[in-house]
Amino acid sequence: MEYFLKGVLAGLVIAVPLGPVAVLCFNRVLTERRLVGLASVLGAATADALYGLLAALGLRAVTHQLVVHHTFLKVVGGLLIIGLGVMILVSRPATAKRSSGSPGNLVGIFFSTMGLMLANVTVVLSLLAVFAALDLGEGSPGLDAAWVAAGVFVGSAAWWFVYRLIAARVGGKLEARTLRAIDRVSGSLICALGAWELISPLILRH
Repeated sequence: MEYFLKGVLAGLVIAVPLGPVAVLCFNRVLTERRLVGLASVLGAATADALYGLLAALGLRAVTHQLVVHHTFLKVVGGLLIIGLGVMILVSRPATAKRSSGSPGNLVGIFFSTMGLMLANVTVVLSLLAVFAALDLGEGSPGLDAAWVAAGVFVGSAAWWFVYRLIAARVGGKLEARTLRAIDRVSGSLICALGAWELISPLILRH
């Protein structure tokens, strides 16, 4: 239980809504159907849990390769994030829920969000730092690592409830013009964060 609780805490910390995927999830929770927002958050949480499992198992070879190819992955992730931001900017006004809640579409949303999060190798570095602070940095036995990963998933996914609380308070009061403004702001922010992913390796190298 200790490993699970530490994992929950780690998941809550690394999923603090500051990155592009978090902005995307919040946008979908606020402007899309409820299941679309949930599928997005669960996709991101699954990616966090996978990285958490690698870090908890102490698979240094894998994490080392991720760090070695950090620049390439940031470029790929940055391009994907910018593309996503552009799609939000050019999408039709949010006068109605845009995405279908069909099972096939929800699966696609889940895996696309998970893929975006997996492309963000910064999550691994953040997890390693948080794990070290929580005394989980030396590698845990298989069962303990599974509990840590499960905790990371729960902690990361718990942000959905925060998004829903905000959406419940303001979502029904938003007019079409305001929803469109939300799309513009979130799309622009996602594009800016994607651009930072592209240029940060060059800036931080010097």
